[in-house]
Amino acid sequence: MAATRKISIRLTEAQYQKLELLVEAGEYTSVSEAIRAAIKRFLEENKEAIEKASKMGEFR
Repeated sequence: MAATRKISIRLTEAQYQKLELLVEAGEYTSVSEAIRAAIKRFLEENKEAIEKASKMGEFR
C-alpha cells in the first residue's frame, strides 16, 4: 500500500449523513473509503490539468 497522509476536512451534516447512508447500504466500508473513492474520481477527471500543471512546475 502506498504511503498515506492524514488530513482533516469539514463537511456539512447533510453531506456526512449521505456518506453514512452509502456505508450503511454496503456501498463502502467507511466514510473514509467513500471520500477516497470520490477523490480518486476527481483526480482522474482532472488528469490533463494535473499533468499540464506538473509540466509547468506548479506541482511537486
